Amino acid sequence: MQKRLLAALRDCGSFYTDKEADIRIRPLVLSECLAICEQADWQVTASLGFDGRIWELLALEPGDTTAQHYGLCADLGSTTIVMELVDLNTGETFASESVFNPQIAYGDDILTRIFYTKDHPERRRELQEATARGFRMLIEKLLEKTGVDARQCNILTVAGNTTMMHFLLGLDAFGVFQSPYAVQTLEPEVCRGAELGIPVQGFVYLCPAMENYLGGDIISGMLATGIPDREEISVFLDVGTNGELVVGNQEFLLAGAGAAGPALEGGSVRTGMRAENGAVDRVITEHGRLKVHVIGETEAKGICGSGIVDLLAELYLNGWIDLRGRFQVAENQMEKEDGGKQFRIPGLRKCQKVDAASEEDVEYAIEYAPGLCFYQSDIDEFIRTKAAAMTMVEYMMNLIGLTMEDVGRFYVAGAFGTHIDKESAVTIGMYPDIDRDKIISPGNTSLQGARKLLLDRSLREKAEENIERMQYVQFGAVEEFLEIMRAAQAIPHTDLQRFPTVERRLLERQKKIEKNS
Repeated sequence: MQKRLLAALRDCGSFYTDKEADIRIRPLVLSECLAICEQADWQVTASLGFDGRIWELLALEPGDTTAQHYGLCADLGSTTIVMELVDLNTGETFASESVFNPQIAYGDDILTRIFYTKDHPERRRELQEATARGFRMLIEKLLEKTGVDARQCNILTVAGNTTMMHFLLGLDAFGVFQSPYAVQTLEPEVCRGAELGIPVQGFVYLCPAMENYLGGDIISGMLATGIPDREEISVFLDVGTNGELVVGNQEFLLAGAGAAGPALEGGSVRTGMRAENGAVDRVITEHGRLKVHVIGETEAKGICGSGIVDLLAELYLNGWIDLRGRFQVAENQMEKEDGGKQFRIPGLRKCQKVDAASEEDVEYAIEYAPGLCFYQSDIDEFIRTKAAAMTMVEYMMNLIGLTMEDVGRFYVAGAFGTHIDKESAVTIGMYPDIDRDKIISPGNTSLQGARKLLLDRSLREKAEENIERMQYVQFGAVEEFLEIMRAAQAIPHTDLQRFPTVERRLLERQKKIEKNS
């Protein structure tokens, strides 16, 4: 029976073109072959998978089931896991689902999870099981939504940062964080789903990484955007707790990574939160007062990254904070009838600092929504964070002797880039002041690249070629980085001439304020 199957497979040129490669047949599949073939009058559909070395017969089904040919791709993020069910016949996404990463139970941030598992193999197994549970939840949700049993899929492609890949594989991730950065693997082997606790009948492909802080999510982003194959020069920036950057085209690729800070995701901000129901995600000025939009049209519970960018832009354009982000208290006071002072800035108040040593240890804050304030210390933290992100770009451009005028496309990847307002981001100096059409928010490029890899196995080799071409810069080791960053710790920058459109907007807003006062 085995010989007949192998001969039949090798005769199917359209299905199996490599006549010389070995084909392995799973014992379970082999044990069922005769019964299935006889039942279907020898008209069967064979499903094969490739483990990187040889092909394997994964399943045999009676009749022609090629119309129901699906695969899975996923973005394994530290906060959210997103999965798509893809029709492999058409290349179209059939359905998509997401869940919060169950790893969150072991720490909101990656570093907490790394230290939780350090020197504790049993805890690494806990994180691995939590990660696999997230995938199982998604497969169940896709089944409920579509009626398609994704467990029958022959392939799942996954992209994520280096730490997430280590957690999925049950590996010690401490080397990702700690010098000399001896990571366990950057190019994981193809795995069986069952080995990882993920119920797919086939294989799991993990997108390779380049370095500890430049993971498979960024390499996947290169596949999604096609930057390495274009003639024009592009910048690819993914900002979060860490900032990852790639600059290049078909001739060169320069990549780097460094700490940015959790403020961009709402972390480290006293009333910050993720972009979920209850989060302020938009801020404008209307009739001299701040007006906010809340996700879910519900009561505001906090503010997320896109809301913070809008808020800082409005505070600056209204003249309520200066270029260093300091509240303009003296310039915005007026006399009261009783001789006292009153703030002209709506919602401005004095509040006690979080780590106050005494009652007199206070800072200014602005109430952006009922009962919710954004503090001077929050502004300072956010400015440092955005300065770090943009200093990465500036340093890289200086290194290769180019300016932003030489850039054809400026990609800001991830959920943050998708939801942020371009004008607000330019206003605070988080994006460069360039033609807005060049600023592209491509969305979840990690997932998009995983989908491309799902549809074209040869792209794994392409990903590896891109890695070989990349020159890597560890920004933490750059001596002049902090000096450049100090100049960027302003709104939008200490050199306002770099942001001519912001200068014009500022003048226009001030004229409008004077006219209405």
